[in-house]
Amino acid sequence: MELLIPLDGKAAKPLYEQIYEYIKTEIKNGRLKAFWRLPSTRSLAENLKVSRSTTQLAYDQLCSEGYIEAIPCKGYYVAEIDELIDVEHRERGRERVKEEGKESFVVDFSPRGIDLKSFPFHVWRKLSRNTLIDDNKEMFAAGDNQGERPLREAIRDYLHSARGVDCHEDQIVIGAGSEYLLLLLSQLLGTGKTVAMESPTYKQAYRVLIGAGNQVKPVRLDSLGMNPEDLEKSLAEIAYIMPSHQYPTGVVMPVRRRQELLLWAGEREGRYLIEDDYDSEFRYKGKPVPALQGMDRREKVIYLGTFSKSIAPAIRISYMVLPMSLLKIYRERAGFYASTVSRIDQNILYRFLVDGYYERHLNRMRAVYKGKHDILLSGLKGLEERFRIGGEYAGLHILLKSRENTLEEELIKKAGEKGVKVYGMSSCLIEEADKEECESTVLLGYARLSEDEIKKGTALLKEAWKMG
Repeated sequence: MELLIPLDGKAAKPLYEQIYEYIKTEIKNGRLKAFWRLPSTRSLAENLKVSRSTTQLAYDQLCSEGYIEAIPCKGYYVAEIDELIDVEHRERGRERVKEEGKESFVVDFSPRGIDLKSFPFHVWRKLSRNTLIDDNKEMFAAGDNQGERPLREAIRDYLHSARGVDCHEDQIVIGAGSEYLLLLLSQLLGTGKTVAMESPTYKQAYRVLIGAGNQVKPVRLDSLGMNPEDLEKSLAEIAYIMPSHQYPTGVVMPVRRRQELLLWAGEREGRYLIEDDYDSEFRYKGKPVPALQGMDRREKVIYLGTFSKSIAPAIRISYMVLPMSLLKIYRERAGFYASTVSRIDQNILYRFLVDGYYERHLNRMRAVYKGKHDILLSGLKGLEERFRIGGEYAGLHILLKSRENTLEEELIKKAGEKGVKVYGMSSCLIEEADKEECESTVLLGYARLSEDEIKKGTALLKEAWKMG
């Protein structure tokens, strides 16, 4: 279907926000029905005569708020909305309302999304114009299948200096999102592999690995991360881990445990560790923890990274660093695949990196998130007697675990009665049988919220859980 969206190029409001608000209003008013397929970001950009980044930003914001859903290999669809936020009431004081008999939320502590208000639109716009200046026809021709070499070189330099990753640009493969790279990796490793995953874990990666024909074995976490003994018992050939900041528990894997997992991988031919380093840029205590890949001397670590958290989900540029042994297999089995990221977007990101904008943006966002992080922790003071706070030194969410073993369903229900949305950690489990391990824990994300919203939300949580 096509969307005719009226845009005002002279308005103070960014174009992506105009698109976002138009589609959201159409969904809320019922003119865009649940399960309807939306046009792709590319076709919508062509119809509206705007950049694809603009439409992708709008779609990502709609996804993060739950108005639409992205289904891999199919496209974007209108979500089946159960709860809507009334913008007018929110702006008049964020009072809790009832809409068509369904509960809305004053504050949504979603662990998804980022602070898009701090996105450097003017810089991105300038780089976009410069990329297309003088009718740069080269940008519209087919590029390097593995990703443009200048961008891969810039990523290599950044990874080496910031994350301690040791690689050559030839080992880097650029793709449109981590899901695509995991699908590609499954093809390189061969179908039907047994993959061990931390439980709880990032469910999107679990769905992709299962969908690619792998057998996934959950391995419970201890205080240090994935337990090597349980990993050995799983009979897995591949282990998917997040050593720098495990999602959702926030565990940072110490050096000794990393060495144990590297030893496990090196004991047999064909064993690999997939290191997902999804948000290592944001750490609020101590020095950044180097990547596991930098410790690898046997070519056993496959490193995954993304710009979705550090810049914006709409960028849709992720990267994978392959061991040399897998690089040869990649070139044999998948080297003919065209790059899934346009040369235009790659060039914009390249300039963003090498011209110093990325470093400045990261420094600014660290300060923004640190401020929100500190306000959240300050607002939760007084809850320590009944809750244990975890995962507070890195990332964009924290954990609250009931010391009284109050079930997460009860915590979510009471918070909802005060108009606050919190999230149970059990939703990140691979197997329902493990629910007892985290059934008294909820997640509070803060990246998308303003400082005032965080203060409002924590005050309401204290009321909901009867804390002074």
